[in-house]
Amino acid sequence: MNRTEFIIATAIILFVAFALGWFASWLVNRFTRVTKAEIGELDKMAQALHEAEETRDQAIIYLQQREAEITNQLSQTEAELRAAMDGLREARQETEELRSYIERQNIG
Repeated sequence: MNRTEFIIATAIILFVAFALGWFASWLVNRFTRVTKAEIGELDKMAQALHEAEETRDQAIIYLQQREAEITNQLSQTEAELRAAMDGLREARQETEELRSYIERQNIG
């Protein structure tokens, strides 16, 4: 094989490799092409996702407001409980003082 035949054989091999690569690229592009229906479906999915995110955000805001309300109610209830316990403690002390006063009066 002389130099010219080698160059021609190399050129043919490179051309065949190029043609096979181009054909493979065309096949991949043909099978992975996105149709208008698929684009429409993607748009619908994007819209549904956006609406779901908005709903989630609204739910989070509602839960935060509800948590604040419940926390406020809890703190009010705890304050009322403390006040009731203090009143009960004072009533018990007063009852004990009256009992001891009555016992002293009965003895004396």
